[in-house]
Amino acid sequence: MSGFVEKPEPIQVPGLVHLHTGKVRDLYRDEAGDLVMVASDRISAYDWVLPTEIPDKGRVLTQLSLWWFDQLRDLAPNHVIGTELPEGAPADWAGRTLVCKSLDMVPVECVARGYLTGSGLAEYQESRTVCGLALPEGLVDGSELPGPIFTPATKAEVGEHDENVSYEEVARQVGAETAAQLRQLTLAVYARARDIARERGIVLADTKFEFGFDGGTLVLADEVLTPDSSRFWPAETWEPGHAQPSYDKQFVRDWLTGPESGWDRGSEQPPPALPGQVVESTRAKYIEAYERLTGTRWS
Repeated sequence: MSGFVEKPEPIQVPGLVHLHTGKVRDLYRDEAGDLVMVASDRISAYDWVLPTEIPDKGRVLTQLSLWWFDQLRDLAPNHVIGTELPEGAPADWAGRTLVCKSLDMVPVECVARGYLTGSGLAEYQESRTVCGLALPEGLVDGSELPGPIFTPATKAEVGEHDENVSYEEVARQVGAETAAQLRQLTLAVYARARDIARERGIVLADTKFEFGFDGGTLVLADEVLTPDSSRFWPAETWEPGHAQPSYDKQFVRDWLTGPESGWDRGSEQPPPALPGQVVESTRAKYIEAYERLTGTRWS
């Protein structure tokens, strides 16, 4: 069992039709047929959307995505039309709302990995492969790969795991031409972002993108290169051979699986509310990632 501990009721705004409540974002359609994407302060871990929010998280994700879209504009068009609040929307939506083109979304999570960790490490330890791609012997947790690799996954519903799939399976699902486009664009965007992050003292270990078609053009969509969709590590502490400190929800994961929470991850019980210290530490990590990457102070 997993999903929302407490599923929020969608906010009703005149002129907007609520389409979906995701782990973090709420999706609406406006009267012009465009999508309105609102990033909440919700946080998820271990396939649960937790009952405690992280203040400013939705604004950090939105503003960081906008910054990255600008850095990537020459490589990939994106779905953003504007950031103006729809008439009648709550004031709290300011800074966390994107008005976007409605795309024909590709049903694939496009994952790029430059370093070995997470589910990729688990597969490598069993078979010396990641998503069927052979890798050399001797790699450990945190090792830099010989070159970035495209390791796609299926897109899961709330409360379910994404599942790694082979490139051949992607080609079977979406066609060889689209699969080749996805791989090429994913790796190109990752390489650009990796180099930008490296200049700012951050290792971009891996990340996932979503793409959709606007007519015949492949467009970068959803969020991009945030701590929710990427593993960012401080470059000064990177050391292969163990799990790395990261700019994400590691404080949340550690507390939930530690003795203080009293939660059994293997049970069907939902996780408890987060204590204030974990909330503040997690908020600080998201803001630190924003400030280091963009070079601007959070306000």
